[in-house]
Amino acid sequence: MCDIYLRAENVSKTFASGIFSRKHTMVIEGISLNIKAGKTVGIVGSSGTGKTTLGKIISGIEDPTNGEIIFRGRKISSLKNNGLSRFRRKVQMMFQDPEGALNPLKTIAKLFHEVFGLVKISKPERESRIREILRTIGLSEEILCRYPNQLSGGQNQRVALGRILLLEPEFIVLDEPTSSLDISVQAKVLHLLKDLQRQKELGYLFISHDFKVVEFMCDEVGYLEHGVLDFYGSTAEFMDYRCRISKNIR
Repeated sequence: MCDIYLRAENVSKTFASGIFSRKHTMVIEGISLNIKAGKTVGIVGSSGTGKTTLGKIISGIEDPTNGEIIFRGRKISSLKNNGLSRFRRKVQMMFQDPEGALNPLKTIAKLFHEVFGLVKISKPERESRIREILRTIGLSEEILCRYPNQLSGGQNQRVALGRILLLEPEFIVLDEPTSSLDISVQAKVLHLLKDLQRQKELGYLFISHDFKVVEFMCDEVGYLEHGVLDFYGSTAEFMDYRCRISKNIR
C-alpha cells in the first residue's frame, strides 16, 4: 500500500483582512510534501508559522490560494460529488482540543451515531461497529451514555479518534493531538496511534512543537519557518538539524 499517498504541491495560503484597505498576509508559501500510506510526516515550527493552516489545507477543510492537494493521483480541486465525498471520508483531521471537537450537548453514543450519516452502514451493523471501535480505542461501552464533560481529556481524545475511524480513513492530520494531555495519558494515545498505523496502514501528518514526540512518531519531518519549509527530510537528519533551531521553538 505504500504507493498510496497524499501530496501537497507548491501550496500557498494568503489571508485578506481589512474592509476599506485590504491587507494580504502570506501564511504559508510553496509547501510540497508527500504522505505515504503507513508513514508519518511531522510538521514542527514556532507558534503562528502556519502549521495548522497547512493541516487544514491538506485535509480539505480550507482551500489553498495557490498550489494543489493530490490524493490517489487526482487533484482535489477537480473532484466532484462522489469523488469529493470519498476524499473527505478518507482524509480526516484530529484537533488539539478534544472537548472542542465534540458537541457537549450530545451523549457519546449520539456522537458516534451521527457519523453514520456519512457512511453507508445498515442500522443492525451500527451497534456492532461502535462496539468494535470502542475495543480498538480502549474504551468501555459504559461511556456511551455519558457526555464529553463527564470524561477525561484522554478519553475524549479517544472518542474523537473513534469517530474518525468509523469513516475508515487512509490519512489523518493530527494537530497537536496530545499536547493538552498529561504525560502518562499522552504516551498511551501515541502508542495507540502507532498501533493503529501498523494495523491499518494509516498515513499521518503529525503537527507538533514537541521534538521528542515528533522523533518517536515520525518517519520524515518538515520544519516551518515564517510559512516556508526550512527543512524537510528524514527524522534522523532532523535530529541533527534541530540542535541549530531548538531555541526558536515555542
